[in-house]
Amino acid sequence: MSSSLGQGTYSTLPPTTADKLGRLLYWPAVAALIVGALYFVFVVYATGQAAWATGLLVLFTAGFYVYLSRGGFAWRYLFPGIAGMLVFIAFPLVYTAQIGFTNYSSTHLLSESRVREYLLEQHDAVEDQVLAYSLHASGAEYRLALAKEGEPAPRWVSPPLALRAGKALRVDATAPDAATAPTGPALPLPELVKHRDALAKLVLVLPDKSELHYLGLREFGPVKPQWTAAADGSLTRTADGVVFKPNRDTGFFESAAGETLQPGFKAFIGAGNYARMLFDAEFRGPFLSIFTWTVVFSALTVFFATAIGMLFAVMLNWEGMKYRTTYRTLLFLPYAVPGFISILVFKGLFNQNFGEINAILDALFGVKPAWFADPFLAKTMLVIVNVWLGYPYVMILCSGLLKAIPADLYEASALAGASPATNFFKITAPLIIKPLAPLLVSAFAFNFNNFVLIALLTDGRPDFLSTKLPAGQTDILVSYTYRIAFRDSGSDFGLAAAISTLIFFLVAALSLINLRLSAKAQK
Repeated sequence: MSSSLGQGTYSTLPPTTADKLGRLLYWPAVAALIVGALYFVFVVYATGQAAWATGLLVLFTAGFYVYLSRGGFAWRYLFPGIAGMLVFIAFPLVYTAQIGFTNYSSTHLLSESRVREYLLEQHDAVEDQVLAYSLHASGAEYRLALAKEGEPAPRWVSPPLALRAGKALRVDATAPDAATAPTGPALPLPELVKHRDALAKLVLVLPDKSELHYLGLREFGPVKPQWTAAADGSLTRTADGVVFKPNRDTGFFESAAGETLQPGFKAFIGAGNYARMLFDAEFRGPFLSIFTWTVVFSALTVFFATAIGMLFAVMLNWEGMKYRTTYRTLLFLPYAVPGFISILVFKGLFNQNFGEINAILDALFGVKPAWFADPFLAKTMLVIVNVWLGYPYVMILCSGLLKAIPADLYEASALAGASPATNFFKITAPLIIKPLAPLLVSAFAFNFNNFVLIALLTDGRPDFLSTKLPAGQTDILVSYTYRIAFRDSGSDFGLAAAISTLIFFLVAALSLINLRLSAKAQK
């Protein structure tokens, strides 16, 4: 049945069983999702991550509001994109920038409170009161017998124990008598190893209220803490009474005499990492060299790839050339082959002793250049390989742009008697360089972060000599940052994050230039 309303119709068919079932299950399903989201937030909060829990709560609340209320209806299609941008773009950027203002590294991984807790958990055994123990089966349970080394009879025995791994157990130990003395043989060492995790959680309380803790596969004994905490956050070493206070500039607990405790803790150091780039002479030298090389490497790659790609595009645009399709296919191959395969092939070709390039140079000129050992040759090799990988992209772009140039311009030029060089510099280049400029800026930004080429071909080598942080003469900023964060520099995440933030702003500036050039190209 249908009714007319103006020029349209609406259906009055009765709801189907599926419609009724969907309506019936809608709100229970929503309630289950809300409960699941809240439980997830609670689990995150219970691990001590209050900031993460707050962020998740805000995200879930916004999502439920958008999709369950009428007021958020207009945002239903925008919310996934905005949420994805915040989670996968904005959050990593802010988090990385925040790390750049800290001393976060392999020696400063934990928070100050966690380092304090770790130190307070350290204990020493009271050696003169350590007792040997043996474990005896008592039905389905076990009894523990403790005695001084060499004593024939145990001093203390435990009640029957149900040993379960991971479960803390605190029981009273008593002197043995006829009822409590273990009767079975002591379990062998392999059996003790099986119960090691459960025994490690066991605490025996003696009649004088002293406690015996697990000290190893053969010993129980009392322990004394290595450190005591004060109200001001300092720690006192029980052995000699030396006080260690947290130094939030260095990220260590330090004594008045300058002694430091490991591990260190993560601390806010402000612009310390950025000041290090500018004012630390031992770091500034390699950093400025790597920064300069990064710019030169990107610029040379774009320049030569553009020149070669444009030249080939112009040549292939000549309709009188035979086998144009074959040439175009062959010249496109470097772009079709996966880049990492081409890089590894070139790494073999440039091998000083066995590579084909040195074999040809040796046969023709009697020289075998040390491509990987000499800094200038290594940089030259990188540019050559990168241009090989990049010129087909420019060639394809220029081929398309050449098709948009009116043919009558070349006809008029031919009537005027202009040479091919004049045609190129007066007609072709001016007409294609303007729309090509934004793409060239994008290529420059891409090569600014071309980590794969550096990592696979030279790995940043050869290295600078006598530097505070290991640095390679063929490193670019992104590979240098990776090296600082994850390889041979002590995993200095804070400094690496600061450099990453700098790279972000440089690439962002290039993106703004790209947008401006694109806007001009469209006018």
